[in-house]
Amino acid sequence: MSTYFPSGKELAGRRKWYVVDATGQTVGHVASEVASILTGKRNPNWTPFLDTGDHVIVINARNVVLKGNKVDQKLYRHHTLYPGGLRETTARELMAKRPERILELAIKGMLPKTKLGKSMAKKLKVYADADHPHIAQRPQVYRLTHQPVSQS
Repeated sequence: MSTYFPSGKELAGRRKWYVVDATGQTVGHVASEVASILTGKRNPNWTPFLDTGDHVIVINARNVVLKGNKVDQKLYRHHTLYPGGLRETTARELMAKRPERILELAIKGMLPKTKLGKSMAKKLKVYADADHPHIAQRPQVYRLTHQPVSQS
């Protein structure tokens, strides 16, 4: 008996495209659902050391919800690689400039920190609004399990 492993062309040929609408959803909920699709955990032929995940398009990232005081208290940091180059940005500032970046960082933070995780992250596309250029791939709509949160 031999163990079946999906391989190169067969693996790439089976990948599906999903569209996730983030309107009214919390950042963590969207990120955890999308990360499980990207890793392939929802795929019956999931293998820990292979990238069996599907492509995901997240739309309406501008309408995602941060609960509590996270809008003002959550900080995003990066370093410019110059001395004293640590830069901090609040979630409110990032939402105004690049709203898709908040979801990208949350999703990529839930993926493995390896070469495999980088290949999974390449299958993620996040857009601030509802229009995206991936119509030719005929993506399926993926419904999130929780109901949208009211923005108050």
